[in-house]
Amino acid sequence: MTVHAVAVRFDLHVPASRSLKAKRAAIRPVVDGLRHRFKVSVAEVDYQEQWQRASIGVALVDGSASHLQEVMASVERFVAAAPDVDLLDIETAWLEP
Repeated sequence: MTVHAVAVRFDLHVPASRSLKAKRAAIRPVVDGLRHRFKVSVAEVDYQEQWQRASIGVALVDGSASHLQEVMASVERFVAAAPDVDLLDIETAWLEP
């Protein structure tokens, strides 16, 4: 059996944030939405002390590389469409079997 894994980091700008509490309120729907809709592992991984920046890490594991790519494309569209954040950058790292 082959296992495929990918880790993706989304760098985000939260333009309306004026505090850490406001930033977390803006990114919480993104993090929770990813967990519940796509069943992926998600965490805020950087910029924890900056008001208008956030970095979210997403990890996926699947037996099919093509299915994994489909899910990742959907995850990217979900993050890009989030209403209170701007997507600045995406970094992707694949674990080769």
